[in-house]
Amino acid sequence: MITQQPGGQVSVLAFDIFGTTVDWRTGVADQVAEIAAQCGAALDAGTFADEWRDRYLPSMGRVRTGEREWVYLDTLHRESLDQLLEQHGVGDAFDEPARRRLVLAWHRLPAWNDAIAGLTRLRTRYILAALSNGGFALLTHLIKTAGLPFDCILSAELARTYKPDPLVYRTAAGLLDLPPAQVMMVAAHTWDLHGAHEAGLRTAFLERPLEKGPDRAADRAADVTSDLAVAGFTELAEALGC
Repeated sequence: MITQQPGGQVSVLAFDIFGTTVDWRTGVADQVAEIAAQCGAALDAGTFADEWRDRYLPSMGRVRTGEREWVYLDTLHRESLDQLLEQHGVGDAFDEPARRRLVLAWHRLPAWNDAIAGLTRLRTRYILAALSNGGFALLTHLIKTAGLPFDCILSAELARTYKPDPLVYRTAAGLLDLPPAQVMMVAAHTWDLHGAHEAGLRTAFLERPLEKGPDRAADRAADVTSDLAVAGFTELAEALGC
C-alpha cells in the first residue's frame, strides 16, 4: 500500500502510454512491414521502428528548450519519418497517403497483455489518467482502439510542452484539481519518473523488459529511485490493494 505523505493520499494514477501501457515497438514494426510491402520497398521493419523511436526524445527536446515552436507529436513523427525514409534510400517508394498511414501507426498500438485487466482492477480504487506525450487525438484513437479503461486523457498537448518538463505533470495535477502529491506517475522510463518526481508527484516504476524489442536493453528499476517498483500491471494492482 502507498503510505500517507504530506499533501494527502494518492487518488489518481497517471500512466505513461508508449512502452508502459502499449507495445509501441511491435505495433509500429508490424505496420511498417505491411505498408512497406504494399509500396514495394525493402525495409527491416524492426530496425526502422527502433530508429524512428530513437528520434522521439531529441525531437521533443527541441520543443522543450524553445529551439523550435510548439508542434504536436504527429508533426514530430512525420518529420522524423521523412528523414528516415530518405536515409534508407526509399523515399520515392512512399507517397503522401503511405506516409500518412505510417504516422497513424502510432495511433494504433496493441496493449501489453496485462494492461487491460490490471487497469480494470486499479480503476475500482483510483482515478486512472493517460499522461502521455502523444497528442490528444492520437491518445483518443489509441485508447479506444486498444480498449484501455482510462477515466481521462491528459495529453502533454494541454501543457504545450513535453515530458519530462515538470510543467506537464503539474498541469495534469492542476486539471484534476489535486496537489501533485496525490497523483502517482506510473512509467517504464527513468526520464519520465525523474520529471514526475521533480514536479512533486509520487512515482511507480513498471518493468517492461521487452519494450525496446529483443536486442535492446529496457530501463530497469535499479536505474531510478521511485516510491514503488513492480514487474507489471498485475503486481501494481496487488501492491495498491486492488
